[in-house]
Amino acid sequence: MTALTITPAQRKSLKADAHGLSPVVMIGGDGLTPAVIKEAKLAISHHGLIKVRVFGDDRDARIAIYEELCDKLGAAPVQHIGKLLVLWKPIDIVDAAMLNLGRSSKQTK
Repeated sequence: MTALTITPAQRKSLKADAHGLSPVVMIGGDGLTPAVIKEAKLAISHHGLIKVRVFGDDRDARIAIYEELCDKLGAAPVQHIGKLLVLWKPIDIVDAAMLNLGRSSKQTK
């Protein structure tokens, strides 16, 4: 997959939306492992807009992780501040419907 591109207006709006979010994926010293990518895919398919924290002091390595993660997830890079990365991908309607199937059966009348 390739990373999405967004307009400056979209980026501004997404940055504002991401302000109150907490990181949902943490990347440690091992970098982008298959488990991290799987967790990021799950998080972005559920939420659409996610924050990722990278525990590493090498700025160039963080940028490389950011670009690779966006590419592997097919997501748009929104913001990179220090060790926090913000990514966005529109929630697929089919995926959202599948996620909600389990919820509708648990609701009480």
